[in-house]
Amino acid sequence: MDRSVVSELKGVLDAFFEGRGRVFEAMTGAAAAALRAGHKILLFGNGGSAAEAQHFAAELVNRFRVERRAMPAVALPANVPGLTAAAEAASFDDAFARQVRALGCPGDVAIALSTSGGSANVIEGLKAARSAGMVTVAFTGEGGGRISGPDAGGGPDYLIDVPSRSTALVQEVHLVLLHILAGELEDRAG
Repeated sequence: MDRSVVSELKGVLDAFFEGRGRVFEAMTGAAAAALRAGHKILLFGNGGSAAEAQHFAAELVNRFRVERRAMPAVALPANVPGLTAAAEAASFDDAFARQVRALGCPGDVAIALSTSGGSANVIEGLKAARSAGMVTVAFTGEGGGRISGPDAGGGPDYLIDVPSRSTALVQEVHLVLLHILAGELEDRAG
């Protein structure tokens, strides 16, 4: 068995917390404060990131480690009729933004997941969240891609960029980070 994948994952996680741990902690505090104040979390992404958004929302709504109150979280990719209707009526680029405008309120948290940081519909979703007065978070690969620049209206409030360009590693680290976040939110807001 080749254990190099495990070593590489550990190295990327260590590098993330060494270089970006403070941003992750600040984002965790902001998300916990939003939930304690009665706000919700909206999540979105494409492909594997869509699956991770759904997984994380389920952890918050149901439970992660302990029995506690349900925390409000909605995975926008789970609304397949909404996504396909938006794509048919206008453009798939607007699919998440439209849902954010319908469901997001000032003080809510929008978490966008994109390994490349370049998905137009994810960028438009973040822009809509910023316009709605939401706390904006982007989980990306190294550097954040277009999500962290002027294309995204100045970027998210919290850029959680994994120091890797490997899609598989970035997704694996995102899942670890989302599990850490779920546990912290249970402790701080549950």
